[in-house]
Amino acid sequence: MTIQLEISPEDQAILKEERYRHPVLLVQRRMEALWLKSHNLPHALIAELVGVSDNTLRDYFRLYQVGGIEGLKEVNYYRPQSELVEHLPLLEAHFQAHPPASIKEAQAAIYELTGIQRSETQVREFLKKTQFALSQGRDDSCQS
Repeated sequence: MTIQLEISPEDQAILKEERYRHPVLLVQRRMEALWLKSHNLPHALIAELVGVSDNTLRDYFRLYQVGGIEGLKEVNYYRPQSELVEHLPLLEAHFQAHPPASIKEAQAAIYELTGIQRSETQVREFLKKTQFALSQGRDDSCQS
């Protein structure tokens, strides 16, 4: 399947620049692919040079067809969210009133309040992400 694209000289200039300077590596790769496409290289060669599959290359071309340069810049990584986030107001109020002295204590409180069982590692990460502090500073017995 060949995708025909009209890449304007203005877009070519942006692609030329952004393929090395954009802060997101995935976007750089997309820009490189479109820049090479603007030079009428065969799709198989572009895919090889950029290091992507034919299907991924077609996805890049479709992104450009639909959204232009801005479409290439869109990055939608899947970021799963903890079930605990739903209980954040409850946990925040509880931990402010009763700061846990250890990860084990926080783990028990989370289970008691939400019914959600998490490992010590998961509880530690949750506390870090939500910036809940242990009542006695760091819990040395549970550090990684």
